[in-house]
Amino acid sequence: MASLAKRNSGLVQRRTEAIRSAAADKEKDSGGEEDEARRGEEDDDDKGDSKETRLTLMEEVLLLGLKDREGYTSFWNDCISSGLRGCMLVELALRGRLQLEACGVRRKSLLSRKVICKSDAPTGDVLLDEALKHIKETQPPESVQSWIELLSGETWNPLKLHYQLRNVRERLAKNLVEKGVLTTEKQNFLLFDMTTHPLTNSTIKQRLVKKVQDSVLEKWVNDPHRMDKRILALILLAHSSDVLENAFAPLQDDQYDLGMKRVHTLLELEPEKESAKPNANELMWAVVAAFTK
Repeated sequence: MASLAKRNSGLVQRRTEAIRSAAADKEKDSGGEEDEARRGEEDDDDKGDSKETRLTLMEEVLLLGLKDREGYTSFWNDCISSGLRGCMLVELALRGRLQLEACGVRRKSLLSRKVICKSDAPTGDVLLDEALKHIKETQPPESVQSWIELLSGETWNPLKLHYQLRNVRERLAKNLVEKGVLTTEKQNFLLFDMTTHPLTNSTIKQRLVKKVQDSVLEKWVNDPHRMDKRILALILLAHSSDVLENAFAPLQDDQYDLGMKRVHTLLELEPEKESAKPNANELMWAVVAAFTK
């Protein structure tokens, strides 16, 4: 009887030990998986060139327009306001939130087709989500041209003034401050003080400028439909916002002439024809048509 109890006791001890060992192994494995997942996330962050790739079209256009030391856009630039609203529409289209209504049998023109909300999933950007909310809730829908005017506040209808997105440049500049690209200062202009946002991370802007330059020089493909859609949109919208010249200013004369010549070949394209080609983003071409009509 005593020997049986002893054997049972030994069996229980071995089982207990085995359970503890298995639990320890499991904990070790799960810890290893967590460490590996954490390392994977860190690798993804390292891969990303994160700050540059996280910039929206609006932020990129504003960054091209900002004077590095002074921290504000040219007082003579009266195009950038509507250009930034066009950037919002294209950004939302590229993110799968907006699209144009079907062209129909009679094939409506780009500027007569209405903007439709395809998905109201949040983008994580306050300005984009605000614009998306307006577009989703508006019935009947409006055209691209109308939305650029409404979001800019350029409407004579007092019932539609609430669509205006206010302080867009300041809000975008604050986004860039949060991303470590700009800083915030106060500057005195004799009669008033103005908040400015000088460049603090020149590497990000240099990469942006080089990306624009390379797209029409070293990486020129002579076919807009083989170009990356975001870069194509950036070039066209930067021109509409009157800030594209800033990206080409540092170039040598021969490179400048070649780059601008290729930009003009893009500007001379007919949006109606380009939007009908396979895989074209119709809403982007509608925005281009609104600025070039």
